Amino acid sequence: MAKAAWKKFPHADKAYAFTGAALKKNWDRLHRGDREPWPAAAAVQEAWRLYHQGEFQKACEAGLAAGLDGYNVANKATMIYANYLETDDKRKLTLFQEVSERCDELQQAQPKNLNAWYIQAYALGRYSQGISVLKALTQGLGGKIKNALETALKLDPKHADAHSALGAYHAEVVDKVGAMVGKLTYGASKDIAVKHFDTALKLAPDSAIAHIEYANALVMLFGDKKMDEAVKLYEKAAAATPVDAMERLDVELAKSELED
Repeated sequence: MAKAAWKKFPHADKAYAFTGAALKKNWDRLHRGDREPWPAAAAVQEAWRLYHQGEFQKACEAGLAAGLDGYNVANKATMIYANYLETDDKRKLTLFQEVSERCDELQQAQPKNLNAWYIQAYALGRYSQGISVLKALTQGLGGKIKNALETALKLDPKHADAHSALGAYHAEVVDKVGAMVGKLTYGASKDIAVKHFDTALKLAPDSAIAHIEYANALVMLFGDKKMDEAVKLYEKAAAATPVDAMERLDVELAKSELED
């Protein structure tokens, strides 16, 4: 793990501190998108508490200290921090690579751990955007991302975040290599992208990030023709009520995009 201190979550709010029994009580809502099972170990529960309130570095450290069962929280804290708060591009890429490597380890030990697959796909997807999607595709990362997401969805077809991410994968590939090469080489298509996003919104209708990713994909795939629809999706995302630090970062992103 990179040694320098991580940047602070800028929207600290008492509402995101799920002390005592509040964490379990709100678990299903907090994890509607990623379907993470309730952890048995108190140390892992504590790491998730830190994560939800935006203490991403502490959550990562606590998760790693808890061993393999804490990897999902450590990895999720790292990927959300890297995506939203880390400003050094090189360091951001390193953090995404570290997450992917830990996911490899977790997949070996716990092949049915659905977020070992989903989180790896997210980290590699953001890493790919960082180095350029075309470059990532030539390095074979596309296949790894697609396989990880499809594995997560085999393990749990109601994983809304995996549907969103797979929709984004199809959209990115079609956008970068075109519809024909996308379909023949990578099995990607516009229709499949839209289908996954529609499923994600059915499963998690109040998810800000599902709305944001769908909006981005519509603009990528259809350009100005779908701009009005994309703006509406962004408006829904900006109007969502965040229940934890990650959701707050999603909502703030939607608001800033609308201002642009």
